[in-house]
Amino acid sequence: MNATYASYNRDPYRTYPMNGWQAQPHHAAMHMKVQTAEPQQPLTFVLIHGSWADASFWDESAAELRKMGHTVYTPEYPGHGKDPNKAVTHGMLSRSIADFIIAHHLQQIVLVGHSFGGSLVQKVAELVPDRLKRLVFFNAFVLNDGEMVADEFQPAAQVFFQQLRESSKDNTIMLPFPFFRETFVNLAGLGFAKHVYSQITPEPAGPFYEKLDLKKFYSLTTPRSYLYFTVDNVMPQYNQMYGWHPHMSSRLGLFRLIYGHGDHFSTAKTEPRMLAQKLYEAGRD
Repeated sequence: MNATYASYNRDPYRTYPMNGWQAQPHHAAMHMKVQTAEPQQPLTFVLIHGSWADASFWDESAAELRKMGHTVYTPEYPGHGKDPNKAVTHGMLSRSIADFIIAHHLQQIVLVGHSFGGSLVQKVAELVPDRLKRLVFFNAFVLNDGEMVADEFQPAAQVFFQQLRESSKDNTIMLPFPFFRETFVNLAGLGFAKHVYSQITPEPAGPFYEKLDLKKFYSLTTPRSYLYFTVDNVMPQYNQMYGWHPHMSSRLGLFRLIYGHGDHFSTAKTEPRMLAQKLYEAGRD
């Protein structure tokens, strides 16, 4: 393992010396100011789930954020959860989230998108730019203007997903368990991986294959962050042409980068306190 990669996977709760500081004699230490933890800045989060998920993806981390003093909303968009209608469009999904934000009179929000939710954050930002404080992309798609989500898949993955789509009766994609286990929940034990898999439903394929006009998004000056979990195996690692970071994250221009140790799906359930803290670090001023 190279040194750069190892540095990304440090224990997030471990404290490291700064600037080579070493312990001072007792008499000198007596005059040093004691550093105290900075109080949490209360934030309003709107958390957008990704594909093969619903609002319950955020249950544990949303609870931790609320314990920390934040306000949290987790809207579920059409075609997901218990909604049987899979004939949805990307526009329908982004519009439903914007309508939720407007209906709840939300202002100064930290809008977070996970995975496919990143493409929704891009379009929602165009619809309600005056209500946003910051955008956070959590191992999420950041598309170029004119792209569709499927453009970011490697050629072999494009063939794989197209075959799954064509084998369905309602233009959906259902992941086989072996694929889901090795890519979405690679850090989970087998039993928990099976439990998580039992709760996913077929994903509407249509929104994956819509080219998005993102000119307005790229004209916005809303601050943005990228939260990157480094053991996510859904997209290629260390690939200049594909992947979450730095391939897609670099499209954000000036952005804050936050690292965490986790996979694509299961870490949100097994380490919600850590994820909540990382979301706060990504969203605060």
